[in-house]
Amino acid sequence: MKKLKMKKLISLLLTLTMILALTACGAKETGKSQDESDLNYVKSKGKLIIGYTNYAPMNYTDENGVFTGFDTELAILTCEKLGVEPEFVEINWDTKEVELNAKSIDCIWNGLTIDDDRKAKMEITQPYVKNAQVVLVKEGTEYNGTESLIGKTVVAEQSSAGEKTIMADENLKKANYVPKTLQTDCLMELKSGTADAAVLDLTLAKTMTGEGTSYEDIVIVDYLAEENYGVAFRKGSDICAEVNKIFDDFLADGTMAALAEKYGLELAE
Repeated sequence: MKKLKMKKLISLLLTLTMILALTACGAKETGKSQDESDLNYVKSKGKLIIGYTNYAPMNYTDENGVFTGFDTELAILTCEKLGVEPEFVEINWDTKEVELNAKSIDCIWNGLTIDDDRKAKMEITQPYVKNAQVVLVKEGTEYNGTESLIGKTVVAEQSSAGEKTIMADENLKKANYVPKTLQTDCLMELKSGTADAAVLDLTLAKTMTGEGTSYEDIVIVDYLAEENYGVAFRKGSDICAEVNKIFDDFLADGTMAALAEKYGLELAE
């Protein structure tokens, strides 16, 4: 009887030992996965998943149905240097950080304004393009500074730099602010007369308004904030440093300047 109990005890101890060993092994494997660099993760897939929205002149489909833009071309050239294929995925700008952290995308490459809040949450490249937040109205609209818009309907893209600019301006805070999904939606609201003004990126405003565009009667009347664009990766991602090196090469060999000239943009200093 004692021998039988002893055998059961030994068997139980052996089973527990094996369970602990397997658990430890699993923990090590998990740790290895967690410690893997973001660059190795992307290279193992063979592609960089790029989150974007339809935003001319950065990422858009032209009149011939070709997907193009400054950021689109720059991303393709950068991926060649990284040795991976670019895969462009259209995202909801309002949930961009959620998608990035969930690894639905590997970066946000779409005229992303660099600010302290975003730098705290994501790994962002050096600035590469200048931008500003501008006020647009229908031609002929009387405008004497943001005070003119108190009580008026003002639109901007939700969670954008334009929205932040509105919230930071004492006069625009007193406007009837209506967030829209896309900056192009804001232009449509202005054109239809359902909005009195819009606060948008200068880069988009220059491309989408004026002679020869669908918004010839929309004009820029004010500059509110200057800013710079960067590409955002997951916090701590080592891809960011590699992309910065590639950007330096593109600045040195004139690639970046040629793209800026092609799309009517000004490079960051």
